[in-house]
Amino acid sequence: MVSIFECLCFSSMLIFISLLGIVINKKNIILVLLCIELLLLGVSTSFISFSYVRGDAMGQLFVFFILTISAVEASVGLAILVVIFR
Repeated sequence: MVSIFECLCFSSMLIFISLLGIVINKKNIILVLLCIELLLLGVSTSFISFSYVRGDAMGQLFVFFILTISAVEASVGLAILVVIFR
């Protein structure tokens, strides 16, 4: 079984990698959007791990909202990509 410490270490590594990618790739908007997706994935992982430990489903509900935001962001990124290459 995975402990809460391991889940939080994994989510903090995802958040750190995404923040590092945002700082390094300021010129490429597509990579910045991918790094934001990775940031949202790290936050979702921490919400799910806290929800599991507390036995409360509220963190999992927040993850559904985060997934909705991620889908909207992906569609905006695709629209930007279409406009750039048009």
